[in-house]
Amino acid sequence: MALHNHDTATAPPAHRWQEAGEAWGTRAPDWACLYEHYSLDMLTALLPRLGVGPGTSLLDVACGSGLAVRVADGMGADVAGIDAAAELVTIARQRTPTSDLRVGSMFELPWGNEHFDAVVSVNGIWGGCGAALDEVYRVLRPGGLVAISFWGQGPPLDIREVFKIFALHSPEQHHGSMRRLNEIATPGIAEEMMEASGFSVLERGSRVSTMEWPDADIAWRAVSSVGPAVPALRSNDTVVLRDAVLAALEHCRDQRGMYRTRSDHQFVVARKY
Repeated sequence: MALHNHDTATAPPAHRWQEAGEAWGTRAPDWACLYEHYSLDMLTALLPRLGVGPGTSLLDVACGSGLAVRVADGMGADVAGIDAAAELVTIARQRTPTSDLRVGSMFELPWGNEHFDAVVSVNGIWGGCGAALDEVYRVLRPGGLVAISFWGQGPPLDIREVFKIFALHSPEQHHGSMRRLNEIATPGIAEEMMEASGFSVLERGSRVSTMEWPDADIAWRAVSSVGPAVPALRSNDTVVLRDAVLAALEHCRDQRGMYRTRSDHQFVVARKY
């Protein structure tokens, strides 16, 4: 039995999953249609590494609007997912009605012990969220695989400037939590988190995540749909924020006016023995 260094019964200090879910669900259709494709390069890397195929039972932690769920379902897997944002889960259920998708906290997974063959979390488990990995360990069968991804340190890291603008314009109480979450980008932190929950790390790798939008209006709708944008939007003039974000993305705009961001996307794969 693994000796966990996390308290499996508690989330990180000040974590309010309902509040986080409300933020991420504020502009759910925009996020689902205009932003979620950031994960495609990562899904191409992770799902084969997890052995996803006919009959695989897969859990997607922080499943969002269900792009990974839909892809894994198409590969023949039996897919479940959980997310804090009810609006995103509604979209995910409509995309893949046969999957078991629930609204809730990744720190209290509503499935029994050793229930899944594999677990994936694309940009869902961040620094300070080791207790979520404890829950993943609990629901994963012996020999099962887990893969998590997160933004790296770059280069490239076009999306970082957008998040920096939202952080700069957010109330002070949000700054500490954002810094803690981003600690996972530091090399070795994700591996330490995995090992602290009892996993054996198999591989660390990376991909370049690419997002594309046809014009400035769509680019703004896309990036302003992320959860960290909400505190900034509530506290500032939207026009000021829009101008700052588009200025930060100007180097990503081509001669047609099309925006194309590229960002360092890291992943870690581990096994439960």
